[in-house]
Amino acid sequence: MKFTRRSFLCTTAAAVALTSAQSRFVFGQEKTKLLKAQIIGFPDEKNCEKLKDAGYDGAELTKWNATAEEAQNGRKLAEKYGLKLHSVMRGWTNINDAANFDADVESVKTALKAAAAYGADTVLWVPCKVGGFPNSQKGKPDQGLVMPAAWEFDIDYDPETLKVNKVVSGDNSAYTDYIAAQNTATEAVKKALAQLLPVAEELKVNLGIENVWNNLWSEPNYYAALCKYAHSQSPRGGAYFDLGNHTMYAAPQEWLKALGSGVIFKLHIKGFKVPEPKGKLGGGPGSWCKIDESAIDWKVVRKTLTDIGYNGWVSVEEGGYDYAKYKKILDEFDAGTL
Repeated sequence: MKFTRRSFLCTTAAAVALTSAQSRFVFGQEKTKLLKAQIIGFPDEKNCEKLKDAGYDGAELTKWNATAEEAQNGRKLAEKYGLKLHSVMRGWTNINDAANFDADVESVKTALKAAAAYGADTVLWVPCKVGGFPNSQKGKPDQGLVMPAAWEFDIDYDPETLKVNKVVSGDNSAYTDYIAAQNTATEAVKKALAQLLPVAEELKVNLGIENVWNNLWSEPNYYAALCKYAHSQSPRGGAYFDLGNHTMYAAPQEWLKALGSGVIFKLHIKGFKVPEPKGKLGGGPGSWCKIDESAIDWKVVRKTLTDIGYNGWVSVEEGGYDYAKYKKILDEFDAGTL
């Protein structure tokens, strides 16, 4: 066959088209769209330039209490670099402590207002925490609560009230105080949502509940039930899910399946390992690591995101690599090759 310039160009064009088509698929399915971000404090020329040069779509911010003027100026600077400020991290509040409830709810309202001024559409909120972080069966955390180890949880709850009856199979007498603390936290969240969701609706900002090593809602179905309750009260309520945080309880794909479509507003990504002898996800306390060194099967996670129809942001929440390296990791995750 004679190989002419025209045939070369046609062959090249066909190859490019095939590669482009393949990039839209993962495991034979047309994949959903992921937007990539880093977490920063507040936009400035230096971090915006670095994000743009590395090819990110935007950023998530930790400065949740910015004034309207500050936030608007940050938004203008980010837009100058073609970046979207997509979310604001309010982080942990202690609304399960009655003494903190009113002030903490007001702080979340402040974060919602700042997000609107930034042009962000979501606030990340961790509503409560109990105890410390037990590292063995029936460990005694700092608040004196005895709670199950990660692999012991078998939560039984009322789907209407979300009230927990049991946290393990069999005898629960050792966990009476923990069950009471869990139910107090759930009721506090429901009470807070009644005040926060009308504000979120007015501002057109989502409120995503993150469950982050707080010893609460420690099973996929139960956390999903809380987030779905929020969503049932308003489409502005839902989940902000971290793909690495919960792996000592269950693999990320199990949490994603429980949450399903429409409830997850945003994603964080980080690495996690579970050591032997409980060397499986959901098998023990484990330890943090880099995303590309973790025990998580990122190919399965990416396919699950496509299966549940998640289109949206994924923000890196770990350090150790530069922006370019993390962008490469995100691209590989997105492509289903990580």
